[in-house]
Amino acid sequence: MAKIVINQDRCKGCLLCVSFCPKGLIKKSAKLNKKGLNFVEFDLNGECIGCMQCAIICPDCCIEVYK
Repeated sequence: MAKIVINQDRCKGCLLCVSFCPKGLIKKSAKLNKKGLNFVEFDLNGECIGCMQCAIICPDCCIEVYK
């Protein structure tokens, strides 16, 4: 099972990764980052397939995928 790491301070909350995750494991957080923006979070209970769609679509390169 793969997992992703999101740099929450760089994330601007564009939610592109949310719409591209085929397993629906990324969601908008209720918390704010240092810029005052809602970042995205990875659901640790889900089974990430490591497709890297989230990392590819992220315009700010905030996501790293580990297999």
